[in-house]
Amino acid sequence: MNPTLVQSFSMNGPDVEAATSLSVVVCAYTTERWSDLSAAVRSVLDQRQAVHELLVVIDHCDELFERASAQYGDNLSVRVLENAEARGLSGARNTGVRAATGAVVAFLDDDAVAAPDWAESLLVHYDDPDVMGVGGYVAPRWPKSRPNWMPPEFDWVVGCSYVGQPLAVAPVRNFIGCNMSLRRTVFADVGGFDDAVGRVASKPAGCEETELCIRVRSRHRSARLLHDPAVRVTHRVTEPRTTFRYFVRRCYHEGISKAVVTELAGSRDALSSEREYTTRVLPRAVVTGLRSPSDGGLARVGAVLAGLVVTIAGYSRGRTARRLCRGAGYV
Repeated sequence: MNPTLVQSFSMNGPDVEAATSLSVVVCAYTTERWSDLSAAVRSVLDQRQAVHELLVVIDHCDELFERASAQYGDNLSVRVLENAEARGLSGARNTGVRAATGAVVAFLDDDAVAAPDWAESLLVHYDDPDVMGVGGYVAPRWPKSRPNWMPPEFDWVVGCSYVGQPLAVAPVRNFIGCNMSLRRTVFADVGGFDDAVGRVASKPAGCEETELCIRVRSRHRSARLLHDPAVRVTHRVTEPRTTFRYFVRRCYHEGISKAVVTELAGSRDALSSEREYTTRVLPRAVVTGLRSPSDGGLARVGAVLAGLVVTIAGYSRGRTARRLCRGAGYV
């Protein structure tokens, strides 16, 4: 565990009852997604069960900060903050967590919309003291229609739920960051998101949620991290992310990110879900594709194989780079 991540977090006051104290953090970095951010904010404020507070964290974009402050400055339920850490999603999320006062902190992407019962559905699980976190289902909203070649097993590429995840409430290793929540006390105990991994602006990296969830489980062996498909959000997929080029690029960066997580958490935990995914989920995807060649099945088989190979290549390069840096004394 990185001690600097733990030392930098302190609680901002006593928790109120978990059933009524949800702090929601939405991070944003560009004015180009203003309409998306507005929709995300509306979806949180329109929850069937009112949230305790909404924290909109702006990641080093003065124009967006000024616009958001002007739009929401008079709304007592919304606080607009500037990222006080290094540029990137991890730093922005940490800024939100530090400012949060609810017993549970949830994270919603700035291009995602929460279902009306989202807050209610995730908070019910926190009645169990062993539940440290809850994540949910992320449905893609395609710009036109789903690309025929895109295997649903790889919907994680566009930040959405994918074939292979649990279909009912079940414990998981980690969540999809677009739709996740944790007890606020967790951060004071294990620290925040590590900016050694994670997305910066539009760079298609990831795995900061994975590394944090592994840290939680390492610290609290009895901790339960639950996936509940009833906790639903819809995630907008932009046109550029529907291309095969983006698919390959995202897979490659996922491999690099996994190499960093392996360095931080060890291969047993860092790759535990990936082993089952590559040995069970992907082979089934290949068989399914081969059985439906006239419906784009062969293209999806090709995408599965390409995604696997490119992700492994990124992982291999990431591991090599980390070893060289460690040998030179940089890590």
